[in-house]
Amino acid sequence: MSFQENASLDTWLTREESEPVLEPDLPIVDPHHHLWDLRAATSEPFASFRQKVYLCEELVADIRNGGHNVTHTVFAQCGAFYRADGPSQMRCVGETEFVHGVAAMSRSGTYGPAHLCAGIFGEADLRAGKEVEPVIQAHIAASPNFRGIRTPFPSDLNQEFLDGFAILEKYGLCFDNYSPDFERLDVLAKLADKFPNVPIIVNHLGGKIDPDASSEVQARWRACIDAIAGRDNVVMKVGGAQQRVGDWEPPFHMHLRDEPIGSEALCDLLYPYYEYAISAFGPERCMFESNFPVDKECVSYRTLWNTFKRIAARAGLSDTEKTHIFSGTATRVYRL
Repeated sequence: MSFQENASLDTWLTREESEPVLEPDLPIVDPHHHLWDLRAATSEPFASFRQKVYLCEELVADIRNGGHNVTHTVFAQCGAFYRADGPSQMRCVGETEFVHGVAAMSRSGTYGPAHLCAGIFGEADLRAGKEVEPVIQAHIAASPNFRGIRTPFPSDLNQEFLDGFAILEKYGLCFDNYSPDFERLDVLAKLADKFPNVPIIVNHLGGKIDPDASSEVQARWRACIDAIAGRDNVVMKVGGAQQRVGDWEPPFHMHLRDEPIGSEALCDLLYPYYEYAISAFGPERCMFESNFPVDKECVSYRTLWNTFKRIAARAGLSDTEKTHIFSGTATRVYRL
């Protein structure tokens, strides 16, 4: 199915010079993608996303047309299909209910061999302290694929938030987090110290990734990566560097290029960031991610995974290390 609201992005992507798929048999778990219908969205950042509709069929089309061996995917919280009624704190459970339906569709085999949404992480307000437990229980009841939440954290790590975070430990759940401000990784490291048994997943290389950033900014990013990498319960999603952040757009965004960038050029541009994060964490604590359809404004699914394969090759990763970073880490952390 094609939606008119997606037409401008679809047209831009057709201008791409098609690449052969690198290592087409390499198993991939895509540990971070969204599903949504933003046609009525008026708030940011959702109103500005160019892919307005991204549901089961759109994800399947990207996987099929991409040509890579994607075996499983993990759905990432994005505020999709919250309940329109009922207690306000419970409305976020609607997202898990929706995504579980997509997982059930996928298990039928109708949409191909990939297990879509084999893992799900949603939203719950941990600032509610112990009162968040019924929300967590409702997510778990809504899907056996529910694995954790993604939500911001307060800079002071106050006791009420910590009481809420402890509920994740109680139910064996993980904590995903993203902020474009990589300076927050220092505080996230302190949270990891307080809960060494809770898997913490840093999204999108830890913050805004600007290939044109000054040497001072890049040095500070590396220092923040070093700080969080020292915690054994923390893993890094190496991806998401292809996304717009607020009004800032990377130099390869569709608004700034007549045609999409190729994988070799994208690898050349971003390799220093990826290489540093992979070296700091080790491949066994890293996972490549698509962050689709957000990153689709800059690169196709095929080209993105070709980029990751080029990065792995340039970094000299062994077959075992590639298994970790392309599928093994995600399988372990999200218990797929």
